[in-house]
Amino acid sequence: MKIKAGIVGATGYAGAELVRLLTAHPEAEISAISSVSFEGDKLSDVYPSYTFLNDMICENQDAVVEKSDVIFAALPHGLSQELAAKCIDAGKAFIDLGADFRLESEEEYTEWYGGTFLDKKLHEQAVYGLPEFFRDKINGKKLVANPGCYTTCSPLAIAPAIVNGLVSTKGIICDCKSGVTGAGRKPNQGNHYPELNEGFHAYKVASHRHTPEIEQTLSKLSGEKVIITFVPHLLPVNRGILATVYADIKDGVTFEQIRKAYEDFYKRANKLVACAAIDNMVKGAAGQAIQNMNIIFGLDEKTGLVIVPPAF
Repeated sequence: MKIKAGIVGATGYAGAELVRLLTAHPEAEISAISSVSFEGDKLSDVYPSYTFLNDMICENQDAVVEKSDVIFAALPHGLSQELAAKCIDAGKAFIDLGADFRLESEEEYTEWYGGTFLDKKLHEQAVYGLPEFFRDKINGKKLVANPGCYTTCSPLAIAPAIVNGLVSTKGIICDCKSGVTGAGRKPNQGNHYPELNEGFHAYKVASHRHTPEIEQTLSKLSGEKVIITFVPHLLPVNRGILATVYADIKDGVTFEQIRKAYEDFYKRANKLVACAAIDNMVKGAAGQAIQNMNIIFGLDEKTGLVIVPPAF
């Protein structure tokens, strides 16, 4: 019997990407979808490319919870906590693509997102869903905080050096560039075509909300508090993340040690990463969420993800 997967927020960019990837998943099927903006409409009316592939009607959130084994929430921050509680109470798995469960510290969550933990015990159940580092903790869990694009790419770039103690944990710089889909589907001045086209600019310099999340991951990996300088930039392209991470090499560390650390680290993960460049809609959002679903349900974590990538 296939896993019944529901998507809340199916008409946003991450939600639509979940639809694309789950449609080809051999062990899962989409059971229900919801959208506040397009409730009652066909998904294929919102995204004509899904015509004849997925003509499901966007329902309400309760219908998605009722019909599904696992619920993916592709929602803005602040909107997932009550839904997560409802899913957990119903015995369903919940994978949050938003930020509500990513930070372990409520104080940091309040500082960066302006919210609070509505149910502290629920937050204690959440596991951070970056499989390359925490797959053993994800397996069998019901509540997964799915990392975003910057918070996936930056740690993947520097983790082997951090874990092996080859670089200083002080003065790390994460210089990242993103495609505009990372900003979501709702338009604003920053992603308006005349503002974005033929441009390239830094934004939220030293104040981006992903900063404490990256620091949390690197601190766990290093065993000591890590403070980073994180500067994101917006490119006039649809997809992709490129993270260039700078760190000071410790005295006596050789190039051969660094190369071996990266080869060994990504050999364990059955991956070869030549450069920390990811698709922000797949590994940075929908694909990683499905990877976490596969782990939760005991499947090979690559199931449904070894497919021909988008051409652009």
